[in-house]
Amino acid sequence: MSRLALKLGWRFYRARQSNGFIGFISFASTAGIALGVAVLIILLSAMNGFQYELENRLLGVIPHAEVIGAETPIENWKTIADSAQKINGIEAAAPFMRFEGLIQKNKGFQGINIVGIDTKLEPKVSKLPQFVSQHDWQTIAKGEGNHIIVGHNLLKKLELKIGDTISMYMLNDSKHSANLNKAKSQRFIISGTYKLGGELEATTAYIPLSYAQKLLNAGDGVTGVRLKMNDVFVAPYLVREFGYTLKQIVYMTDWTRTQGHIYQDIQLVRMVMYLALALVIAVACFNVVSTLVMSVRDKQSEIAILMTMGIKRKAMMQTFIFQGMLNGVVGCFLGVMIGVAVALNLSDIAQFFEQLFHFKILSGDVYFIDFLPSKLQWSDVYLSLVIALVLSFISTIYPAWQATKVEPSRALSGA
Repeated sequence: MSRLALKLGWRFYRARQSNGFIGFISFASTAGIALGVAVLIILLSAMNGFQYELENRLLGVIPHAEVIGAETPIENWKTIADSAQKINGIEAAAPFMRFEGLIQKNKGFQGINIVGIDTKLEPKVSKLPQFVSQHDWQTIAKGEGNHIIVGHNLLKKLELKIGDTISMYMLNDSKHSANLNKAKSQRFIISGTYKLGGELEATTAYIPLSYAQKLLNAGDGVTGVRLKMNDVFVAPYLVREFGYTLKQIVYMTDWTRTQGHIYQDIQLVRMVMYLALALVIAVACFNVVSTLVMSVRDKQSEIAILMTMGIKRKAMMQTFIFQGMLNGVVGCFLGVMIGVAVALNLSDIAQFFEQLFHFKILSGDVYFIDFLPSKLQWSDVYLSLVIALVLSFISTIYPAWQATKVEPSRALSGA
């Protein structure tokens, strides 16, 4: 693009502000592009935040994969855990016991999943200790007594507090799972709580592995072995690769069966929002077409004079392309500034409005987190910027080409 075209384009861009209507359309196109770019960056950052919290919070506690004894408890779990860690991609393994029970409360019963964990090995496969106070974790780490850690939501539902005692009915023999007469009552002391959000917090409690084995008369046997992968997305393949090497019949399961729908929903919403907001930016860029078309009509006399003075049609086309691109560049610059600023502080902004209007955007009883997350990725910023600039450029081509079709004699005679 020649220096003459740049200079003329800048002068035409400044001169059109004197025309109120064209100036308003120009402002609308710039504001539309800025708004589209900003909202696209903000919403993509929110989706990145949800994905980050899913991988580092929920999947930090939910096991990436499990192998569970199909017919009998797993007796040689130490051998299985050692062999699992020899497979490339499996980072750690830990045993667990799992059974179901009914907690008696004032207005009936509350179903709950009880997980017995080895407090020495559990931190290698789970981030649960990070959501429990050190004192509470040390209480069950001793492995003595009927201590239990429950979710914060469950504690609120039961209207209890740490230190209270709860009664739980559990089956002594899984073969009589339908016979409630076989259930026995067991009392637990609430020694701690964890706050994670979502269904897990309301339905799952943790006790020492040794005490769980004692309750179920399992000896040294365990329900299964939990596995942690280096990459959560390869968990379905690695657990099957490992499970087929075992001689004992086991069930193989992974996080995609229980929480995979959350990840799929995030990706679906991300894709739909990307398409929708890209169309919003495209519509804003159409205003650039209107602005340039009116600018070409308004500047026909100047175009004709410049052509009679010898300016080439190519330079004239470049002039109006540059004039239109200024809208896109200014809009993109403002959009990126606003989008990045809001995305970096989205959680604080959401919390401010929650406190101001006394409402909750995300409820921990429904979602796996109770706050609006945000994680800015510069690749999203660059991609949003490129999309807006490309659409802005495409919008300038036809009006700029029309400027080269002006006939100097006809335009000057009409003037």
